[in-house]
Amino acid sequence: MDLFVKVFKALGEPTRLKILRILSVRPMYVCELESVLNISQPRISQHLRVLKEAGVLREAKEAQKTFYMLNGDIIERVFGDFIQFLGEDIGKLPGFEKETARIANLDSDSCVQSCKNVNSAGS
Repeated sequence: MDLFVKVFKALGEPTRLKILRILSVRPMYVCELESVLNISQPRISQHLRVLKEAGVLREAKEAQKTFYMLNGDIIERVFGDFIQFLGEDIGKLPGFEKETARIANLDSDSCVQSCKNVNSAGS
């Protein structure tokens, strides 16, 4: 679950999503991203660092310059694992013991019943 948090947090910023989408077209140097996005090199570098730390980007050196590309293997693995995570029986997932018990008791929870009755009365 830690990897999900790290990747989704990195993807939770619109500029970083744009960078990923742009890099899905082709690998690019920072100066190319700067031109395409029309934002400063330091800001792009900060976004690239976050994406690289999350594992969704790879970098390669070419002489003195670095270019960036998607790390498709990690992206596919994270999203595949996430879909599997969503399909798992919540009662079998570590760290969800309390939530599983609360879900099982929702129908007998007086606060929930009171809330549902108020909402359905107003409909």
